[in-house]
Amino acid sequence: MHPKATATQLLTDISTSFTFHLITPVDDSRPVYISGSFNDWQIEDPAYRMQQTREGVYELTTSFTDDAFPLEYKYSKGDWNQEELDLWGNKPPARSIESGASEARDEVVRWSLNGLTCSAIYMPKKFIIEDDFEIPQLGKKRRIWALVPCDYYRSNKRYPVLYLQDAQNLFNEHAPFGNWAIDEKLGILKELGLGDIIIIAVEHGGHDRIKEYLPFNTEQFGPGEGASYARFIIETLKPYVDDKFRTKPHRIHTGIGGSSMGGLISVYTGMKYPDIFSKWMIFSPSLWLSTKIFTRARNYDNERPSFVYLYGGREESESMESDLRKLATRLKEKALHEELIHYKLSIHPTATHNEHYWGAEFPKAVRWLFYDNA
Repeated sequence: MHPKATATQLLTDISTSFTFHLITPVDDSRPVYISGSFNDWQIEDPAYRMQQTREGVYELTTSFTDDAFPLEYKYSKGDWNQEELDLWGNKPPARSIESGASEARDEVVRWSLNGLTCSAIYMPKKFIIEDDFEIPQLGKKRRIWALVPCDYYRSNKRYPVLYLQDAQNLFNEHAPFGNWAIDEKLGILKELGLGDIIIIAVEHGGHDRIKEYLPFNTEQFGPGEGASYARFIIETLKPYVDDKFRTKPHRIHTGIGGSSMGGLISVYTGMKYPDIFSKWMIFSPSLWLSTKIFTRARNYDNERPSFVYLYGGREESESMESDLRKLATRLKEKALHEELIHYKLSIHPTATHNEHYWGAEFPKAVRWLFYDNA
């Protein structure tokens, strides 16, 4: 050591022992590695390969100098297509350990495999119902998709149905703004015993998207076509789906949902047709476009049980959280009996307005709407 080294330098050069402990109930033969700030996030680093002490239990003892803290790190099975995931298949943020600690005790409940978040055997069957499905209420045609459970054609079961807007952004890996990856999320739900649901996804109208999803006339965007679009869902699309698929057609098994403008039209449709939809999946709705949606909520007479999942991020806009809370209050106030309106309000503290966060919330919403409140 240099003879003029300072006391601070002497302290930071002292190495202390540190042990990583990992439990993973979903184990396989792939080795487990740690990557982090201490090795420049190098993947498959032999120095940070963990030792398996028994089934599902791993350890690694190493040493760090004081200036290595705080530690940031993640677990993987050898590359970033085989990294740790949370229960719903989302990539968690890096783990962090402050100085003064001598060990970390962690758990990984799911691993990606070749980039997939669940086994392919659980993935839903995904296909186009029709490229040019007639929308007589708008005088247009639109591509419509169906996602059915992986064992749909091996059973005689009937299934609940969730109608979703903006199909282009739901399961397309090459979507320009990202995608919800609902096919993988449905696979995870199926693996957990919660995936028996049909999704009907309607592609949006491109440049016509805003006016088609806008249920009111506004000064900024002019006449809205949302009322006609909602009529298409209940007059044309739902009867077709109930005829062609093994659905549970009753309102208690039928939901509607979407994000942003798709969330707005879903709120409107759910309130307009409570005899058709009992379950609403409303993500980051564009409630700011018109105060009429709150007036409609104030006048909404609900005589049947309804389940409303409201989600938004604090970093989306200044009004997102307050608008969602206002909508929740209006719906609760207008319930015929308080127990007839069941709602869950989920506010993410740092989420922005994009598909990644909507996809992360999707399986939680499906579980709450269709299974916790079945």
